[in-house]
Amino acid sequence: MPSLLLHVCCAHCSAYTIEYWRNHGYSVTTLWYNPNIHPYLEHQRRLEAVEILTKNGGISLIKHDSYEIAKFFRAVAGHEDDRCRHCFILRMTLTASLARDRGFDAFSSTILISPYQKHELAKQISEDVATVAGVEFLYADLRRRFSDSRRITKPMELYRQQYCGCLISEWERYRETPASNSNSELGK
Repeated sequence: MPSLLLHVCCAHCSAYTIEYWRNHGYSVTTLWYNPNIHPYLEHQRRLEAVEILTKNGGISLIKHDSYEIAKFFRAVAGHEDDRCRHCFILRMTLTASLARDRGFDAFSSTILISPYQKHELAKQISEDVATVAGVEFLYADLRRRFSDSRRITKPMELYRQQYCGCLISEWERYRETPASNSNSELGK
């Protein structure tokens, strides 16, 4: 059975994606490497949910040794409008390298199930780093199955995040809209 190293970004994106690749004949091992997730407590909540999901599903989980938020900040500094590119490069490069170094047949990512991610950019970067690393990238557009993943995880009552992960995405999610700003103390 061919082996797949699957980068996981959260439990909810992982559930159906793992099932999909298993149903396509792959032995799936998951990888947690998300230096973009901020703050640290958010990172840990998401990791804990992934640990529960993988443990319940009998899936192996590789956790990267450290929380490299400074590495992420350095990668995106000055590139805030194009931060997703730099974030994908950081995460997919490590995933491809680990897949090659540990003898996996291929790698992929749960990012590809999310309708909220820059899908084509994630695909292109994954293809590019696969070529450089010399390991196969497995692609599937699973966005139409996003709700299936949610249905799998809902009964497990796993933590569900409210934003992509980085500091800027958190700000974009919770910032006040221009209309509501006019009614705030600062807008007077």
